[in-house]
Amino acid sequence: MAPLPPSFSRLSRWLLPLLPAAQLLAALPALASSLGAWRITPQGDLELRTSPDVTPQAFYEAGGALRGPRVWIDLPGAPSRSRVVPGSGALKQVRIGRPDGQTTRLVLEFQPGTLLNPQSLRLVGTARDRWTMDFPGLDPGLMAMGEGDFDVATWRLPEPRTDGQTQAQFPTAGTPLSADGLPVVPRGRFRVVIDPGHGGPDPGAVGIGGLRETDVVLDVSLQLARLLQARGVDVVLTRTTEVDVDLPPRVALANASNADAFVSVHANALSMARPDVNGIETFYFEGGSSRSRALAAALQQQMLAISPGSPDRGVRTARFFVIRRTVMPSALVEMGFVTGSLDARRLADPNFRRRMAIALATGILTYLQGQR
Repeated sequence: MAPLPPSFSRLSRWLLPLLPAAQLLAALPALASSLGAWRITPQGDLELRTSPDVTPQAFYEAGGALRGPRVWIDLPGAPSRSRVVPGSGALKQVRIGRPDGQTTRLVLEFQPGTLLNPQSLRLVGTARDRWTMDFPGLDPGLMAMGEGDFDVATWRLPEPRTDGQTQAQFPTAGTPLSADGLPVVPRGRFRVVIDPGHGGPDPGAVGIGGLRETDVVLDVSLQLARLLQARGVDVVLTRTTEVDVDLPPRVALANASNADAFVSVHANALSMARPDVNGIETFYFEGGSSRSRALAAALQQQMLAISPGSPDRGVRTARFFVIRRTVMPSALVEMGFVTGSLDARRLADPNFRRRMAIALATGILTYLQGQR
């Protein structure tokens, strides 16, 4: 069977709590291979934890009169043993097998008569080691089930490389990153979610000289995260590599994290025929927390301070999904135009991106100082 195309369907919710332990499977042996954990939630979500940077493949097979439809996931490495786990409701059973000595196969077999639309199925990477697939429209009656530990960290900052490159081979600043001089907040008191926009097959805006928004925002966001960590802030990143993360999982992660602030990092764009348009702006949702504007204003002020000559496009209200649906104070920054002659030259400069990360860290820490 052919793999499910990655462009199909909508995303599921993720990081949903399991039912009480009495309703879970008994203790099972740890999974070998690249599959670290799996679970089915009562809402009809399949969630996986894998080895970092593994790319699972999802397959679908329609059912017949006596057999229900099947969905299976293949991952590198074989499990220690094959097994069958009884399901509930529309899910007949889950099987873990080894079709060959190099593959782990996780099979979800549904009851005869279960209707699944393959066009609405999509296995989505939400971090380097997390994947989710939603099964919309299943009859109620599913019970939480699964194997393995999901309580390990959901992300890791990539280790700095000695060749001056990020994992995406995007040039980074040669000057060492330092938190010296940044505002001080109580260590261990605050948590912040940093959301690098776009990613994977979605590069965001592409500007002068092929400058891609996703590269710019990921580089700045990873440096920003390290700076905040150095000041004792707990940081959660919605992505740390070039993976495809849709908007609902970003919001779900943020809302489940009990964070004190959420900052989505972007770069702006207009027509390539308008290199004269440059500028920095920050958005917040007017119907959200009253503190969102204070966060946005602090970020805007610091970005402008390191961008002389770039127009101040202001602190403005907007209804972007990630700031409208998050429950904590939230802001979305546009660090400049990748299509602007002034901004693009700066955003392409690794040393400017380092200064931008310091500016954003200063804005966030200044805001947090006011929340003590």
